[in-house]
Parts: sequence; structure tokens; C-alpha cells
Amino acid sequence: MGGGFRVLHLVRPFLSFLPEVQSADRKVPFREKVIYTVISLFIFLVCSQLPLYGIHSTTGADPFYWMRVILASNRGTVMELGITPIVTSGLVMQLLAGSKIIEVDNNVREDRALLNGAQKLLGILIAVGEAVAYVLSGMYGSVSQLGVGNAILIILQLCFAGIIVICLDELLQKGYGLGSGISLFIATNICENIIWKAFSPTTINSGRGAEFEGAVIALFHLLITRTDKVRALREAFYRQNLPNVTNLLATVLIFLIVIYFQGFRVVLPVRSKNARGQQGSYPIKLFYTSNMPIILQSALVSNLYFISQLLYRRYSGNFLVNLLGKWKESEYSGQSVPVGGLAYYITAPSSLSDILANPFHGLFYIVFMLSACALFSKTWIEVSGSSAKDVAKQLKRKPYKVTLGTTNGDAWTSRIQFTELNRYIPTAAAFGGMCIGALTVLADLMGAIGSGTGILLAVTIIYQYFETFEKEKATGECKEEFPDDTVELPSGSLHIGGSNVFIPAAAAYSWIPLDTVIMGNGGQPMIDD
Repeated sequence: MGGGFRVLHLVRPFLSFLPEVQSADRKVPFREKVIYTVISLFIFLVCSQLPLYGIHSTTGADPFYWMRVILASNRGTVMELGITPIVTSGLVMQLLAGSKIIEVDNNVREDRALLNGAQKLLGILIAVGEAVAYVLSGMYGSVSQLGVGNAILIILQLCFAGIIVICLDELLQKGYGLGSGISLFIATNICENIIWKAFSPTTINSGRGAEFEGAVIALFHLLITRTDKVRALREAFYRQNLPNVTNLLATVLIFLIVIYFQGFRVVLPVRSKNARGQQGSYPIKLFYTSNMPIILQSALVSNLYFISQLLYRRYSGNFLVNLLGKWKESEYSGQSVPVGGLAYYITAPSSLSDILANPFHGLFYIVFMLSACALFSKTWIEVSGSSAKDVAKQLKRKPYKVTLGTTNGDAWTSRIQFTELNRYIPTAAAFGGMCIGALTVLADLMGAIGSGTGILLAVTIIYQYFETFEKEKATGECKEEFPDDTVELPSGSLHIGGSNVFIPAAAAYSWIPLDTVIMGNGGQPMIDD
């Protein structure tokens, strides 16, 4: 790019001070990648259970309760911030680059390094800012109760944990592990919650005597201790305010449905311009933007909840504040739940009976979820550089051209590429986002454990890891050099900074035989050499 000053150049002086994981200088064996991934996961889980030293109290309603699913955070622990710093910085840099506010050429190695450095620096600054805000807001007790020493110590613990998350994600991204650390931590956090609610040995006094929290444990306990086995089964399947067997079965069903829809794709035939007669497949998945629509929707709603709760606590008599949301503390969970205003109507009804009692609430929620996910999906392909136009440009720049559709190799043009891709990508983005929203609604109404958002995130991320395993296996079988019967195709990941965040597949273009069906989400807007 030109030698003029650009915003990214401001990051240069800080690059040498930022923590960095060196890229692998060799091909890391698959088993070694698994070991690095497991170790990273173990470190994250330990931090998620390690209490913060020096805190005074974490009692009362959790203002971030609604956000913890997508933030992989755990209240009162070292992992209080979860992945918030790196996700926030990544999304900010992605939006700035995608909207051309900052000038980035992803084909230039220095630009990619500066963008990654900017994302990392912003992530650390966000971690520091959030840690200070948490302490000053009194989440762990007032500063006067904590003391200046403890307050500083808590801030340092939270900042250090944020840096650990950034480094663990970079470790996996630099070729030492599998997939994205962010996705791994989100899925683990959700799955941990599901397993706990299924097998938790904790006893809770619900007014009917002591009951086990875990649905499976409660089933066997009720069958053993109750003389009326039919009533025991009914209670195990339908008990209220605690996880029940019906919730568990609904969770399994949603897992299967999402996995089934993951296989929906339009397969475009491809031909190499350099290897005539060779054909392959280029699939565009129904979930073209993967789980990004539900992540953006959940982030929007969670922030609205947070702002609404803060305002309602101080200005509960204000009409506009009540219009935004009314809240009360649940007698069972101890968390604040919306009971009126916009916050109430964009919250999932707790059951089908609630929809029958208040059909407008149910209808509003369904329409909101479907339209928001479709809109976010359509918007994301534009700002992330994965639209039909962007993918066609990426294909045109590669030395090994590909013809999509039924046109012959001699007729290859970027316009033909765009026309073929534009027939499917916008539709896949909008309809796929709507399907993600519909599956989330279904999971919420069926009472699936972990919320519809959590289930969708967990399943899509786990499926992404399945694709990663398959790709690792296929890549290991391919030749190191680019053979004559292969073609370079986008493998389907989207980047936030230099990281594959949320959306599956590998970070770079892959050398894949033409007769291989490529597993990806349709386009790769940012390419690593």
C-alpha cells in the first residue's frame, strides 16, 4: 500500500510490548494439536473455577446474568470477564475494517500484523477498563470495604486473566491447536452448564422437600424414594423451577435438529481453468454466517437488559424507563427477570402456556427473533467481506482460477462468478439467519436446558470442530506441493482480526483435491498467506 500515514501505524510502537505467540515453524502433528487444545481448555476451566482473591461479596442479582452464555464467564471467579475483551475488540476492528473506516489490505502481511496488534492492544485496554469498572461499581463490595490494596489486586487478577484468554486463543490460531479458542471456551461453558443441570448432586429445598438439582439424578432419586412410581415419573419429567427430564430430552432433540440442518447446502460445480476436465464442488451452506446472527442478536439483547436494569434500579418511577423494561427478582433463581416493557417482550416466554396466556408476547418475540437474526445475517456478510461480490473478488485474485456454475473455463470472468454466487449467498444469509432464529425460538419454547441461544451456539461450535477434524484429516492426506489435479478454494472461515472467531474451518486457503467436497460456509473474505 502507499507510504502515507494510516491509523494502523499508531499501533507500531506497541507491537514489541504486546504478548505474542510465535507462529508454528513446522507442521504440527494432529495429536500434538489435540494436546495443546486440551491444555488450553484445562487452563480456561481452572480459571473459571478459581475464586477472585480479595472480593467482599458477590451476593444479589447478577447484572450480567443474561450475557454470560456468550461471554463464557463465571461470576466471582478469575474468569469474570470471560472472552469479553477479545470478542469486543475483534468485533470493533472487524466493523472498522469492513466499513473502510480504517484502511487494511489483508493481502499485505504487515497490514495483517498491525490489525492483529491493534485488536490485541484494544482487547487489553478493554480488559483494564472493565476490571476497573467492575471494582468501582461495587460488584465485589464497596472500595472502602475492600481497601485500596484488595481493589488493585482484583483489577490485576481480572486483567491477567484477560491476557491469558487472548494468548490461549492466539496459541490455537497460530497452528498449535484446533479451531478457535473463543469458540472452544463458549461451547465448553455451555456444555458444562448442561451437564451440571443434568447430573448435579446439589440438593435444593423447593417446598416439597429436598430435591436434587440434576434432572437425571432427580429421576432416579424420585423413583427410588417414592412409593407412587407414576407420580414420581410425572414429577421428574414436569417439575417446575428445576431442570426436568423433559428439558433434557428437548435439549437432545434440538441438538439433533441443528446438526441435521447443518448438512443443508447448495453445491456449485467448479472447474479449474488450468486443469481442463477436472471438476469439483463448492458448497454454500444454509447457515452461511454460521452462529454469528444469534451472537449479535444475543449481544444486543443482553446489553439492552443490562442498561434497562441499571436504569430501573435508580429511576423505577420514570415512564420511559418503564417502557424500556420493568424488573423483579425471581424467588427461585435470585436473578432479576423482566416483567414489563420492551425487555419483557423480547424475552422468550417460559412455556407454551405462557404464550396462550399472553399471545401478543409470544408473537412479538417470534417476529423479533426471526427478523433480527435475518437482518444481522444479511448485514454481517457486507461488513465482514463475505458477500457474493467480495468472494468473487477473492477468487479472481488467486492464480488458480475457478469457474463456478456451468460456464466453460474460457468464459471465466468476475461478473460470471458474482452472478453465480449472488444467486445463493444473499438468500443463504437471510434465510439461514431466519432458520437460526426459528431454532432458537423452538429451543426456548421447548424448555431446552441452557436457553435456545446457548444450545445453538454449542451445537454450531461443536459441528465446526467436527469439520476441523475432518479438514485436518484431509489436509494430512494431501501432498505438500500443489499438484496438477488440485485447485485453490476458500475454505470458509471468517476472521476477526487475525482469528477465526465463531465461524468454522481453517484460517487460510486450503489445497484440496478437486473431487473433494469442501466443508465450509461459502466464502473467505480475509486471506492469510
